Amino acid sequence: MTEDLTPNDSARAEPPITAVDMPLLRIDGVVKRFGGFTAVDHLSLDIRAGEFFALLGPSGCGKTTLLRMLAGFETPDAGRILLNGRDIARVLPHQRPVNMMFQNYALFPHLNVRDNIAFGLKRANMPRPEIDARVAEMIALVKLEGLEKRKPDQLSGGQKQRVALARSLARRPQVLLLDEPLAALDKKLRESTQGELTELQRRLGLTFIIVTHDQEEAMTVADRIGVMDSGRLEQVATPRQLYEAPGSRWIAEFVGDINMIEGQIERAEEHRLTISTRDAGTIVAAEPRQPLSKTTICVAIRPEKVKLSRRGPVSDQAGAIPMNRLEGVVTEVNYLGGVTTYKVKLDTGAVLRASMANTARLDMNAYSASQRVTAWFTPDDCVVLEQ
Repeated sequence: MTEDLTPNDSARAEPPITAVDMPLLRIDGVVKRFGGFTAVDHLSLDIRAGEFFALLGPSGCGKTTLLRMLAGFETPDAGRILLNGRDIARVLPHQRPVNMMFQNYALFPHLNVRDNIAFGLKRANMPRPEIDARVAEMIALVKLEGLEKRKPDQLSGGQKQRVALARSLARRPQVLLLDEPLAALDKKLRESTQGELTELQRRLGLTFIIVTHDQEEAMTVADRIGVMDSGRLEQVATPRQLYEAPGSRWIAEFVGDINMIEGQIERAEEHRLTISTRDAGTIVAAEPRQPLSKTTICVAIRPEKVKLSRRGPVSDQAGAIPMNRLEGVVTEVNYLGGVTTYKVKLDTGAVLRASMANTARLDMNAYSASQRVTAWFTPDDCVVLEQ
């Protein structure tokens, strides 16, 4: 069993890097190939001490391979992995101050809760009184009091997850790696566990790195998110930045739901772009902070930024900001509890998605299918992205 990973004082130490802004973990130009397939392609990333960092991406993007290299289960073909300035890329798993919590929890079925948590401590030859104290501390930390003598098959999915987490934290690693740790839980339990996980991480002050394909989960727990695709890191940002200011069309379409309207920039003035489109006529959008190198672009608008009105054109209270107004007919309505989503077929034939919060318990004025509406949004609601 290689889950319990610990530092080894006899391991060869690398000269420390003394830069004031040195991150706890620096991944520098890491490459990993399996035959002719490149799983991780010259990836570089800095992760700060005490940060909750998420690696997000579709299946096969390389995020789990990267996590396994951090744990020591895979060795990079090129590049460095620096932990506190020391290159651990070729240090054995049990010799690095890193621990990994696996997706399937990997609990020992013949051991009870207490002995599962104590397993790594016993292997490290920790004195018995210290083991007892540490296990009691972990059991209290993850709220498993009263379950110490139960075997894994007597536990619920959420309780098994807590045992695996306690065992991973018992050795007090500098970095805890979590490989899809909540994937086996049902939706309600997963949501409550996400909150408990973030509170636990902040209370301990440890660095957590989670791998997930669940966008909502990443945005709920992480301070920053790194989005991966085809072995490369496409963007690193806070959840808000990633959602509101995606760095590319691919990221905009991958993270959340979004409307994409392709067009050509006609003119730019006063930090506004006038864009000619086939599907939505002329759109006015806020000029992006980064200069554009192309005139063929796409305008991205999140569904919740699209407002619907029965009464025709709408303007802001001051009348200073021009609105983008599109006429169409509601073709689909989906009530989802907190929000209702709409599909509006524009007069041009294109389909626009809108999402509106259900602020009243009974909304007698909700829009219905076949109803004619005006869909509108402001220039600041638009994100302009190059093709």
